[in-house]
Amino acid sequence: MSVYFLHPELSQCRRLFLRDYEAEAWIGVHGYEKESKQRILINVDVFVPLQMTRPVSDDISEVIDYDFIRTAIENRLNQGHIHLQETLVDDIADNLLQRSGVLAVRVSSQKIDIYPECESVGVEILRFAT
Repeated sequence: MSVYFLHPELSQCRRLFLRDYEAEAWIGVHGYEKESKQRILINVDVFVPLQMTRPVSDDISEVIDYDFIRTAIENRLNQGHIHLQETLVDDIADNLLQRSGVLAVRVSSQKIDIYPECESVGVEILRFAT
């Protein structure tokens, strides 16, 4: 079980997720990061109340289609250079939280080619709808 479900507001939720979305992104504050795109990984969890996503007829219209997660990432990456991973995850989270029925989101970003001695460096945010 995900540790997020231990949070009282998420205990009666369904979690939609997108794992290891790899993209080439214009991201970074250093000069060399502004000269070429970098490989990043993005992971997203979207939490929606169970009562909103219990299909009766096994039909897509009865649930939240997770395509919007991928679209939110692509739209942000297509807006141009991003200096900070914090900005990237905040912007994606803001977009996802605008979707009706979304209670909370977790978004992480990892730069995977920064340091040779580690797998990645990154940031993560957990945000609730207001």
